[in-house]
Amino acid sequence: MTAAVATPVATVDPALFRTLADEVYAQLKRDVAEFRLVPGDRFTEGEISERLGVSRTPVRQALFKLQQEGFVEVLFRSGWRVLPFDFERFEQLYDLRMVLETTAAHRLCETDRHIDRAILETLVNIWLVPNAQRSTDAPQVAQRDEEFHCSLVAAAGNAEMARVHRDVTDRIRIIRRLDFTKQPRIDATYDEHAKILKAIRAHRGDQAAMLLRAHIETSQAEVRKITLHQVHLARHAAG
Repeated sequence: MTAAVATPVATVDPALFRTLADEVYAQLKRDVAEFRLVPGDRFTEGEISERLGVSRTPVRQALFKLQQEGFVEVLFRSGWRVLPFDFERFEQLYDLRMVLETTAAHRLCETDRHIDRAILETLVNIWLVPNAQRSTDAPQVAQRDEEFHCSLVAAAGNAEMARVHRDVTDRIRIIRRLDFTKQPRIDATYDEHAKILKAIRAHRGDQAAMLLRAHIETSQAEVRKITLHQVHLARHAAG
């Protein structure tokens, strides 16, 4: 009796699903950040799958990641819901960011401490420039602003501080980027970053920390105001 020959079963590379899940995750996070998905909106995995043209598996993986980060919740037998922005959580993260960055500012001004001056000079070349050389591209400025703050902490030489700061940065990015929707805020960012760098180069730790604190507090207040306004407009537009 001849043994039956097994028919090969087509397999799907798990890495492909991970890549798709990452793409879906990034798109859904943008949808929340740009208020295409408004806090309180309900949707199903099937609706997202159809809209993005992917299967439900990467959609489900992306949603579980967003759930862990506090952006959505799963509803019993009725899909998913976008959670309201948790301003208390964001404010706690901003408090932690403040501690890390002001500590870094003091360390950068201590003459007996080993710091990465090459990083500081790179920042000087970006932010201490004539007005005509300043970027007016909001997404680019948002990215450069994030790199400015991460670089300050990294330059201070404590790898664990830098790691924690990067984690905080990842978690507040979704609302922080809203601070660059208007040109006056872009101009203010250049001015404030320049003052911070000048204080650090002059080894004025208290002044650098004070300027950083004021800069972060202003940005935090602006982001909260814009977020609430954008949510109101999105809800009004939805009827």
